[in-house]
Amino acid sequence: MLAGLGLALSACDREAAEPAQEQGDLDGTKQSLSGVIDDRRAGDLLPAINVVDPAGKQRNLGALQGMPVLVNLWATWCAPCVVEMPMLDDLAADMDGELRVLTVSQDLQGAEKVEPFFAKMQFDRLEPWMDPENQLGFGLGGGQLPLTILYDENGQELWRVTGEYDWSSAETQEAIRAALAG
Repeated sequence: MLAGLGLALSACDREAAEPAQEQGDLDGTKQSLSGVIDDRRAGDLLPAINVVDPAGKQRNLGALQGMPVLVNLWATWCAPCVVEMPMLDDLAADMDGELRVLTVSQDLQGAEKVEPFFAKMQFDRLEPWMDPENQLGFGLGGGQLPLTILYDENGQELWRVTGEYDWSSAETQEAIRAALAG
């Protein structure tokens, strides 16, 4: 079953016939972002999986305890993911000191795809972390992108959103603060 899931995910990493739309090409799309907050897995621990940056530096996610973290799994070929990235960058700026926003690419080609995307987008807060073997996606029970999970300062899941979501809304920041307040 795990091999079949791996094949299914790897098939999704092929080049699309057309490149993903840029944020500017999707005016009005944010209103139709359909993801919803789901707390059914609250209490699950953040997996102690290593992710890597383009220079090869590793970060163990299990060591992120001490500050709440919003982990976003995304890919350059995933149009809803591309739409969310600028919103997540803004959220990271708006909640600086309260919440760390960590985006982890699931692109199988790793830095080859992620570095040019980050160079083009010129994010202020987001860093290019990668998981080209999709260990984190499997560890989180994912399979659909984007997948975003809010963890408290102890590394326990509070809630998750599967699919696209409007991370730029005041309601989103309120939901994050309410969950963190317990």
